Amino acid sequence: MADTVEFELVSPERLLLSVPVEMVVVPGSEGDFGILPGHAPMISTVRPGVISIWRDGAVDRRVFVAGGVAEVQPERCTVLAEEAVPLEDADEEKADRRIAEARDALEHAADEAAAGEARKRLAAAEALRAAIASARG
Repeated sequence: MADTVEFELVSPERLLLSVPVEMVVVPGSEGDFGILPGHAPMISTVRPGVISIWRDGAVDRRVFVAGGVAEVQPERCTVLAEEAVPLEDADEEKADRRIAEARDALEHAADEAAAGEARKRLAAAEALRAAIASARG
């Protein structure tokens, strides 16, 4: 069995990462799950949160995702993310603006569909803000 699994992170715009990793931890809708080489095939929705990419025995990189879908095969894990931001590039002020805009959109939603979309944007913005705070200590 190989000692790495290929991890691919794809945003709507482009392929963001394609790297061999020891492990990747993904924020699944039912809880975080770790992918190691040889993992059983599965598909899961991804909630807003941080993907941790492990290389050389430690977390090498953290990437915030706003949601999406993960497909796992024994030799590969692919995450199709609605939005992805490397945590070191995340901006607190932008996250705070996104929260304010989403709250405003929720308050002024014309119908349930608009309110649902605003709640989804708010959850992602709040998760991003929490991830930034956690990363900065």
